[in-house]
Amino acid sequence: MAQTIQLQVNGAPYEREIEPNRLLVDFIRYDLGLTGTKEGCSVGVCGACAVLLDGKMVSSCLTLAASVDGSSITTVEGLAAEDEMNAVQRAFVDYGGYQCGICTPGQVVAATALLNENPSPTEDEVKEWMMGNLCRCTGYYKILEAVMKAGAAK
Repeated sequence: MAQTIQLQVNGAPYEREIEPNRLLVDFIRYDLGLTGTKEGCSVGVCGACAVLLDGKMVSSCLTLAASVDGSSITTVEGLAAEDEMNAVQRAFVDYGGYQCGICTPGQVVAATALLNENPSPTEDEVKEWMMGNLCRCTGYYKILEAVMKAGAAK
């Protein structure tokens, strides 16, 4: 039985009728057309589907859309102000913290969540925080450098 949810996504209000078992990742990608959020593993361990739910990072592949009724969601598309990348997005470009791009949106969301909580993390704190975001391409060194530089730039 469908239900209606109301929420904000990237600052815009939405009201949609959804099935109770609709996953947030599918709602974001297919109902709203925001394809930056990726589904990688479908079990919440790769980080590709990371979004901010009321400012806290969650795996959208494990979150039912019905459970976020009344909440505010920020996807990777919502991190930029107007046409300006945020500090993390800029650092990922400047320091090569990406290759194929599959994990990049989740990496950027996770790094943004970290820097929102801890604007000046140590290298070990970045490593610990980011360990839930898997990447098959970069070897993590450029991602680590980008997050450290973004923290320094804030």
